[in-house]
Amino acid sequence: MTVAIKRVYEAPAQNDGERLLVDRLWPRGLTKAAARVDEWLRDIAPSNELRRWYHARPDEWTSFRKKYLKELSSPAAEQALHRLYQLAHKKKRLTLLFASKNETRNNAVVLKELLEGARKPPTGTGPGAVHAARKRAVARRR
Repeated sequence: MTVAIKRVYEAPAQNDGERLLVDRLWPRGLTKAAARVDEWLRDIAPSNELRRWYHARPDEWTSFRKKYLKELSSPAAEQALHRLYQLAHKKKRLTLLFASKNETRNNAVVLKELLEGARKPPTGTGPGAVHAARKRAVARRR
């Protein structure tokens, strides 16, 4: 399975495969016919609050990513995420569509990383965090 990301405003291509819109809002000024969206997974998109927060703080990519991954564990997002994984297993190629002008830091990038098996960011409670805390404690005792 191949996952691509693309601005929804770019012209559809034959090699796009299944075209999935992963934004909560329909893209401004774009007709459904022009977008050629096969499925709209609006519940997988960041909440309006998180979307607005990140829009006001575009330099906070790491924080946005962590907050978005946390939101993906909500029941509504979980169902949409499950649907995304179903489509990924059925199709040879998926194209995740987004409207953001930032092509390298948006929710579609996070979803692509998840589909490709990238690990979630550390939460500070895993084995690595425990090991690091022990090392700091030993260093303080010296």
